[in-house]
Amino acid sequence: MVKHILPQHGWPSEYVQRYRQAGYWQGETFGAMLRSRALQHPDRMAVVGSGEQFSYGQLDQHASRIAAGLLAQGFKAGDRIVVHLPNIPEFISVIFGMFRAGIIPIYALPAHRITEIEHFATSGGARGYLCAAEHGGFDYCGLADTLKERCPDLEHVIVIGDLAQRHTSLQDLMADANGTEPPATAAAPQDIAFLQISGGTTGLSKLIPRTHDDYIYTLRESARICGLDGDSVLLCALPMAHNFPMSSPGFLGTLYAGGRVVLSPSPSPQDCFELIAREKVTQCSLVPPLLMLWLDAAERSKPDLSTLRVIQVGGAKLSSAVAQRVQPVLGVTLQQVFGMAEGLVNYTRLGDDQDTIIETQGRPISPDDEVLILDDAGVPVQAGQAGHLLTRGPYTIRGYYNNPSANQRSFTDDGYYRTGDIVKLTPSGYLVVQGRAGDHINRAGEKISAEEIENYLLSHPGVFDAAVVSVPDTYLGERSCAFIIPKNEKPRAVELKKWVREQGIAEFKVPDQIVFVDTFSETAVGKISRKTLRAQLRAQLDQTLHNS
Repeated sequence: MVKHILPQHGWPSEYVQRYRQAGYWQGETFGAMLRSRALQHPDRMAVVGSGEQFSYGQLDQHASRIAAGLLAQGFKAGDRIVVHLPNIPEFISVIFGMFRAGIIPIYALPAHRITEIEHFATSGGARGYLCAAEHGGFDYCGLADTLKERCPDLEHVIVIGDLAQRHTSLQDLMADANGTEPPATAAAPQDIAFLQISGGTTGLSKLIPRTHDDYIYTLRESARICGLDGDSVLLCALPMAHNFPMSSPGFLGTLYAGGRVVLSPSPSPQDCFELIAREKVTQCSLVPPLLMLWLDAAERSKPDLSTLRVIQVGGAKLSSAVAQRVQPVLGVTLQQVFGMAEGLVNYTRLGDDQDTIIETQGRPISPDDEVLILDDAGVPVQAGQAGHLLTRGPYTIRGYYNNPSANQRSFTDDGYYRTGDIVKLTPSGYLVVQGRAGDHINRAGEKISAEEIENYLLSHPGVFDAAVVSVPDTYLGERSCAFIIPKNEKPRAVELKKWVREQGIAEFKVPDQIVFVDTFSETAVGKISRKTLRAQLRAQLDQTLHNS
């Protein structure tokens, strides 16, 4: 069994001292945070969704029973469990139960399949896997069976809604608590609270360690910047394991502020408009493609959105043309968000002028967010020029978990994170995102590694070579196109898509378009980087689309 060591934190001691003295890190933990809110207003509604609702007092009790049940199963503080759940109230009670027991969730998206889940379990050293039995027509119990076969170190599977009782149910787990009351938290503020997944540019996602202190700081500041308080009602429409709907300000920021979280089973306008009217929602977070669907649907159906005050939009660059429609069509304030699970988060402020809200992606949360914008040679650019974004600060990680090669690529010796984004800085300190520097496709806010998909395609017996590139798309922002040089007889595009799908990966990674070519440029064969090749093919495709 591989030994996995979780550091207390990734920041050098002088930075730890600086951030504590500045008041960014206040010694809070998630388990204690929930207990505090439950004591302040036990009967206030905390979570609504899937026909269930929990008050803060009930959520606190459920978290304690889950914590005690996990400890009774033999888990101990520092163990990891892959959490693979849709937008249901149990997601929140489960992770707070883990926080309370000092157990570390590894977040997975509902769209992830066996290839991604096995990677998270092995690279994260997980002892457990917790999932819903079924969601969206997919059998997660079957995935769990396969996972246990492939991962012998995985000792426990816990399933919510497993009618066949093939695995431990959440109800059984809570029953195992036997009235035991664990402490408000078994974790220290600088301990790892959870492992998130990166939207990395190469291969499968990397694991991002976030501490209680650094992440709660982002919640506290996000709640303040976004105007959250005890009367706020946030609709969580995006998959809640994403960093954006979790913390910007997200459901965790809402719970920190003492507000109410409403969970939608899907981000569709039909589902969400009904919930907004019924639950009197005040805030919501969307990615640009969904915002465009909402705008079109609202123009047609004229829904009751009278309580909705603010929509945060992030995950991908929002065009100014779409941004200009938000207030006239939806009657709400647009708040642009630009950030990453590794750390840095930027917001436009609610009191900003319309030009700033429409044309920029915000400014950083913290006075101690350090931002560098460098040219290709690593030299700072002139004011107002575009360059590569590097950052460090009180909530930006100093390294991925258990991945030294990625750390060497992604972090400088003095602790700056290379984000892979190309940005400009305005004179007022706001960032304007220009795009990505790496081989990275941002499809409706889901980050896809071109290299990962190329590897799947290259494993097909009918493929000699493959290169995957991004293509601009009106609704998705970007879609994927795979250029294929076939071996001998050309396979059908539908066959290649089926092949990729059968590798057990998320559906959003399957190429949207496949183009067959006879050869790549002569200089591309072993003489230039895959990055350069992709750039050439993307330019070739852009020219074809322009001429058509």
